[in-house]
Amino acid sequence: MIRQYLRPIALADSPQSEEGGAVRLGGGMVYASRFALIAREGGQVVSRERYSVPDLRAALPGLPEAVREQWDNLGRSHPPLACGERTVRLDQPQVMGILNVTPDSFSDGGEFLDRPEVAQAHAAAMLEEGAALIDIGGESTRPNAPAVWEGDELKRLIPVVERVAAMGGAISVDTRRQPVMAAALIAGAHVINDVSALRHDPRSMDFVASCGAPVVLMHAPGEGDDLHEGGVYRDVVLDVFDWLAERRDTALAAGVARERIVLDPGIGFGKSLTENLALLNALPLFHALGQPLMVGASRKRMIGALSNEAPADKRLGGSLALAVKAMDAGVQLLRVHDVAETVQALRVWRGLRDAALTDFSQLPA
Repeated sequence: MIRQYLRPIALADSPQSEEGGAVRLGGGMVYASRFALIAREGGQVVSRERYSVPDLRAALPGLPEAVREQWDNLGRSHPPLACGERTVRLDQPQVMGILNVTPDSFSDGGEFLDRPEVAQAHAAAMLEEGAALIDIGGESTRPNAPAVWEGDELKRLIPVVERVAAMGGAISVDTRRQPVMAAALIAGAHVINDVSALRHDPRSMDFVASCGAPVVLMHAPGEGDDLHEGGVYRDVVLDVFDWLAERRDTALAAGVARERIVLDPGIGFGKSLTENLALLNALPLFHALGQPLMVGASRKRMIGALSNEAPADKRLGGSLALAVKAMDAGVQLLRVHDVAETVQALRVWRGLRDAALTDFSQLPA
């Protein structure tokens, strides 16, 4: 079976810089002017053709339906995420602040465990710094982390969710267990962020379909407690693309509304340094799945591997570089530890984008 993929390979600051020969990706502030149509069979790439926007539009009627669907998806705009009385717009990047209430997370494990008032203060600071959402997790998903008993996860999460909800913050809950999802939503959470993409708990898919909450489906190769196991790829970019397409379609078939699905390529989960870099360079391709995108690369191991093994708390520069890379690719949600610095980078990035869009000197005479 031959599969085809429509990958943006040249980005533009604005449509007028290409005299109209650029398309808007994901309804955001990023534009693509050239594309590669990649075909593979049996996991092996067998062809790669390059197109400009006018040439691709002319060729589309003769291309397979799957390619035409990807073309439509690349330009699809996404409605805001409904988070109670708040909405999170997806026509520009948004920052999601990380709040781990665990003893063993790789970056800040133990800092907020069993200290809900301290966790609340940190969440308040991140909201004041410009975070659109707070992502609260009670289980570490670093490599070789032990699984957490459901009761312990609830004990860690719920008091913090209740406190952040009382402040009026938009909340994402990072869990892969259906009872925790349900309790967190009752406590005031709005979004479910499942690193297993609703595979870990067989009850979770039907629950998400019925509860109406937005959900983040993340790629991870492992099927059991260790989500990092089994990361073997023929082509990591295309394999992850196909995997996310399957999870999207499974969720849609189960009754999850399309506008409530966010996809995450799972940087750092069961992937080598080379594979993580390949995914980050290929982020624009994932708009062809037709869903908003989230990337969580903040302080991850790959940054240390590229910077003399810098420890997790010394990876700010690398985290910002990867956040800007994601912004340049049109990613809508950035999951980060360092909110103030990332929001500042985002505002400067946004200023550059606005200036490019209003630079009419690029128009032809």
